[in-house]
Amino acid sequence: MLNSKGVTAMAKKYIPEPFRIKMVETIKVPNREEREQKIKEANYNVFSLRAEDVYIDLLTDSGTNAMSDVQWAGVMRGDEAYAGGRSYYRLVDAGRDIFGYKYIQPVHQGRAAEKVLFNLLIGPGKVAISNMFFDTTRAHVELTGARAIDCVVKEALDPSLKAPFKGNMDVEKLEKLINEHGRENVGLVVMTITNNSAGGQPVSVENMREVSTLCKKYGIPLCIDAARFAENAYFVKLREDEFKNSSIKKITREMFSYADMFTMSAKKDAIVNMGGLIGIKDDKELYQKVTENCIALEGFITYGGLSGRDLEALAIGLYEGMEEKYLEYRHGQMEYLASILDDEGIAYQSPVGGHGLFIDARAMFPQIPYYEFPGQALAVELYKEAGIRACDIGSYMLGNDPDTGKQLKADFEFTRLAVPRRVYTQSHFDIMAEALIAIKKSASKVKGYRITWQPRVLRHFTATLEPIEK
Repeated sequence: MLNSKGVTAMAKKYIPEPFRIKMVETIKVPNREEREQKIKEANYNVFSLRAEDVYIDLLTDSGTNAMSDVQWAGVMRGDEAYAGGRSYYRLVDAGRDIFGYKYIQPVHQGRAAEKVLFNLLIGPGKVAISNMFFDTTRAHVELTGARAIDCVVKEALDPSLKAPFKGNMDVEKLEKLINEHGRENVGLVVMTITNNSAGGQPVSVENMREVSTLCKKYGIPLCIDAARFAENAYFVKLREDEFKNSSIKKITREMFSYADMFTMSAKKDAIVNMGGLIGIKDDKELYQKVTENCIALEGFITYGGLSGRDLEALAIGLYEGMEEKYLEYRHGQMEYLASILDDEGIAYQSPVGGHGLFIDARAMFPQIPYYEFPGQALAVELYKEAGIRACDIGSYMLGNDPDTGKQLKADFEFTRLAVPRRVYTQSHFDIMAEALIAIKKSASKVKGYRITWQPRVLRHFTATLEPIEK
């Protein structure tokens, strides 16, 4: 049910799973004392926790999904030939059918796609502009020597505002940035769908058209970060009148028609545990350069760092991820949790995103400044409270300015509850809600954290921290 702003109205109704569970994995629930000891031993970095010590793992929805019986059957059919295996051709055919691009190159995951492609388009003295870069994408821009600039719409900066397409690019600002830096210095524009760092918020087809027109005007290549393409297409179907009667596949084709290329972590919407793609619409010369990089960095063209069984499961998962009944259930899980949080006055990036809830840790802990990382503080509290592993999407993840070394201040201080696909049930969502409610009751007592060691880039994966005792 849509409200006057085209945003789905919340209701405490759990959408039943459109599948049956055929296999289970036993998990343990460490007690409170054990959890407090484990997070201390992990130096208060949730990435350093052992998975066996986590009850509900919401660290990421990347590669943590449950594959279907059809995908597992595909694993057995995978062709492990080094060159020219049939599973490669099945994947290429699927990619061409879904996205409409001539050239499809498998790689082992999304950051591999960025590594293979980006250094062909950007480098020292260049900038890349996005509706919002996620951490690894930003790092791959910076590793080329270029600089990454975010250009999301203003609506996204207010977590309490319910707007249908908070993931959109600010087109007016984009043109100003192009003119400010000089067209010749803008190597790439990236549209992330859905916009992960903005809270899993969708991008409209209308916005995609406007960005595409601007890129063509200035002769700048447009790339889609396509990790959650199907979830974005589902939001378009729900919220953009032009597409309310269109299939997910038709919407996907429309969106991708406006770009020149895409990178994809297939570990999200393609519902696999490992895999990635690069798509090039029709630029043969660029594709040939991509294959050269792929051979050097990933493996031969027809396996791209993946086993044949991975290629087979991915070809199947691309279609399964677009099934509308599944997407209705997927989005319904997020709405169910959000409706409980609404009743309790717990703020999050609203409306709910496609792959999880992004809790507003700044609102939860107003006493913790950005440089003491409220998003990380909430992630630690969730683990201590209920064995839930989530992650910071805020200043801790954003890191330091690559030129000055100073701590950057993020637009948001979120703690992301990223939900694996086809893994958790209603009872698990109830536990998530209960944990957040309990934390809110004693929120004023929670302290921030300081970093005791960090690497040069992507620090949040391996940095060590300690609580600030005041």
